Amino acid sequence: MSEEKPVNAGVSDVKNIIAILSGKGGVGKSTTVAVIAFELAQRGYGVGVLDTDLCGPSLAKMIGLKGNILSCDQGWVPLSQSVGGGQIHAVSLSYLVEDQDEAVIWRGPKKTAMIRQFVEDVCWGSLDYLIIDTPPGKIDLI
Repeated sequence: MSEEKPVNAGVSDVKNIIAILSGKGGVGKSTTVAVIAFELAQRGYGVGVLDTDLCGPSLAKMIGLKGNILSCDQGWVPLSQSVGGGQIHAVSLSYLVEDQDEAVIWRGPKKTAMIRQFVEDVCWGSLDYLIIDTPPGKIDLI
């Protein structure tokens, strides 16, 4: 019998989690996440950014990381870059699809399952902050 992982297993070594929420789109959630992440990294903190806006993942472009997420024995490895005295580690659906500019149209259970994988199956490691960019009006998904 396999033991089920708790929902927060992938974030167990994250000291602080910040979710940026809004009931409507186009208000600057992704921009806010990027600004906070860069400021915290400049101050020497380890920062993770998680883009859960699966239908419009723009955070990857804002933070300037390009590439594909790799996997290891423990799960997916975020893309990373040094900023100031800290690090930014990022996960976005745009790192998993072939064409990063192509829209992904997913609904309900599929979206929820992907977000769950981003939280549980990503090797976030020890982070000072994990900042979550949420889709408009969808706080029930996190």
